Amino acid sequence: MSFSRKLDILVLCGGPGCERQVSLASGGCVAAALRQAGHRVTEADINPDDLSALDEKKSGHFDIVFPMIHGTFGEDGQLQEIMEQRGVRFVGSNSRSSRLAMDKFQSKKAFEKVGLLTPKAELIERSKPRMVCGGNSDECFGAVLDELSLPCVIKPNAQGSSVGVVIAAQREQAISAVRDALVEYGNCLVEEFIDGREFTVGIVGGQALPVLEVRPAERFYDYRAKYLADDTGYIFDSGLSGEELDNIQEIALCAFLSLGCRDLARIDMIRDTAGRVYVLEVNTPPPSESPCQPAYRASNGNWPC
Repeated sequence: MSFSRKLDILVLCGGPGCERQVSLASGGCVAAALRQAGHRVTEADINPDDLSALDEKKSGHFDIVFPMIHGTFGEDGQLQEIMEQRGVRFVGSNSRSSRLAMDKFQSKKAFEKVGLLTPKAELIERSKPRMVCGGNSDECFGAVLDELSLPCVIKPNAQGSSVGVVIAAQREQAISAVRDALVEYGNCLVEEFIDGREFTVGIVGGQALPVLEVRPAERFYDYRAKYLADDTGYIFDSGLSGEELDNIQEIALCAFLSLGCRDLARIDMIRDTAGRVYVLEVNTPPPSESPCQPAYRASNGNWPC
């Protein structure tokens, strides 16, 4: 991809969340790609207590910001809202869409509203569990589990990179995982477990990239499988028909649009044994060290790292 005008671009990476190291790697990769395209790039760390990176007196002149902060602050709409208030042009979804994508429970409602399948889930709020079960939180968690069959998935409602996700096969394990998630992350989801194959689709410039099947060596595509392991498979030749692959791309784009996203994202999905495709989540922005890389290369894009 070439541009007639070379830009001064500020790439923001790092941030305060538990995905900081992933964000630093993402920022470096994006900066390298932009420099290869001929743009002038400045990389800067940023957090809620130090917004000086957005001050041109420190960072120098920039035409646009490319935020690559994952998780807390950078992906939940906080940083986007600050830039909107300052009139700063930036790549990626606006503050509203970012907040919606980060809130897994609310994004599920948006998916369902446009007719997409998504695993059933119950939201457990840290401030309320005792209010609904006569003061016994374990009874409350158990009541939620009764609505879903085991195994089930317990996950923070607003974290990325599979941080804090547990697949619980036993009731006691599930209750313990819920209790831990509430303490560590705040609100959490107890979600229906869908047995199937995992697929992911990147969206760039409003277009769906080729479909990738994700095959972790272990049962679950967790943080280790995403960023640390070298035995996770990303497969183009999944054995699905062209029509089936087109359907997955259409679902991904529909999920992207249902949240009002723009520019780029990655949509994670599960296809069950009956061929039904369930949307898990939309990642804005997706880590650049992710399945989007081989998919972007396959679509004749340029990704140098």
